[in-house]
Amino acid sequence: MKKIIRFSCLLVYYGFAQHFPTQPVPGWKFGYRLRRFLAKRFLAKMGRGVIIKQRCYIGKGDEIRVGNNSQLGQGARINSYVTIGDNVLMGPDVVIMSSSHAFERIDIPINKQGACPIRPITIGNDVWIGTRVIILPGVAIGDQAVIAAGSVVTKDVPAKAIVGGVPAKFIRERGADISDKHDTPLVQTQLS
Repeated sequence: MKKIIRFSCLLVYYGFAQHFPTQPVPGWKFGYRLRRFLAKRFLAKMGRGVIIKQRCYIGKGDEIRVGNNSQLGQGARINSYVTIGDNVLMGPDVVIMSSSHAFERIDIPINKQGACPIRPITIGNDVWIGTRVIILPGVAIGDQAVIAAGSVVTKDVPAKAIVGGVPAKFIRERGADISDKHDTPLVQTQLS
């Protein structure tokens, strides 16, 4: 019976619920409630107050864990084996991939080499992931980190770090005193 309920919730989520609008378009509250209701039945773990925005792809969800009061961004694509902490804010079109494709052998076409082993991703608490960020397999993002829009995260991000770029590099620590006014516009631009 549990499998039937899970399958039904997945079917309704992808066939119907994911298309409801995101705030402030009329119907957004119903869409948030419906997606939360359905996802609670197929995600491995889902905390209180989670917001799942329009067109968020979360696969079968059986290996995705989301903490309290976190948001899964509009158009996000989240692979399996991903753990997202509490109070995480995610911009639109974020990609979180715990797997990739093998490509090293040149005697076999890439499309026949199969997938690399899954490398889980962990995102800490109170993290902001900007628009169109890509997080690659095996990355751990520390608590209170900020990932600037458009960044590609290839390595672990320490707690409180602000990172940005391709590949993402350390910009500064969150909460640090910015005495040089020349740094402020750069950081604000990269975080937009």
